[in-house]
Amino acid sequence: MSLNNEEIKKAVREQYGAVAKQEKGSCCAPTCCAPDGTTELQPQNSINIGYSDEALASIPDGADLGLGCGNPTGFADLQPGETVLDLGSGAGIDAFLAAKSVGATGRVIGVDMTAEMIERARVNAAKSDMSNVEFRLGEIENLPVADATVDCIMSNCVVNLAPDKQRVFDEAYRVLRPGGRLAISDILAERPISPTLLSSVQAYVGCVAGAATIDETVAMLEKAGFSTVVVNREPKSKEFIREWMPELRLDEWVVSAKIQATK
Repeated sequence: MSLNNEEIKKAVREQYGAVAKQEKGSCCAPTCCAPDGTTELQPQNSINIGYSDEALASIPDGADLGLGCGNPTGFADLQPGETVLDLGSGAGIDAFLAAKSVGATGRVIGVDMTAEMIERARVNAAKSDMSNVEFRLGEIENLPVADATVDCIMSNCVVNLAPDKQRVFDEAYRVLRPGGRLAISDILAERPISPTLLSSVQAYVGCVAGAATIDETVAMLEKAGFSTVVVNREPKSKEFIREWMPELRLDEWVVSAKIQATK
């Protein structure tokens, strides 16, 4: 039996709230946990998915929890003076990198539904000299952001966790200015997810069971009003996805992808 929306949200909050309290994070999937149930740290995860050593060294300690499945700042084409919104900002890795790109005349807003993540991100912000980044508690299905005020929306391995993805994309369209754009790294399904995975809480919080297909994602974005929708699969992502739950061969079901669209 599939989980309902509230069960999914509760599980996600609990899982990522626990991660936020740790000194370092694990990768997106819950199977980064060791067999005895303790969390096994993944300090190289962000390097493996496209962040440079230089970029990671430029952000506050504790901002990188190794939770992503790509690097949206690498293809968002951020410009000085822009306003950027990070959906599911976690401890702030992408928000801080974006803040450096948009400069003092720009602004970055991170939104996360997990109070522990917001607290951690704000602590990280206090460690930095960046005054152009802020973090707001809220759901990405109901963004605490005004209409038509954002130039670029980023997200990293988060939309798959949202039960109502159409609402996420509708909200993204609402807050973007005309000509604004999306730059999202996310896990997408290459075929319908199996009933076994759909009934697994761990598969949901592990960024797998909630994955939409590529065709579904394109259709939702177009329904929201976006144009020039482009989805590019990242075949190399299969290597780290395979490690999440080796016994289930998740790489046969899902792939990381770059999702881009324009309002």
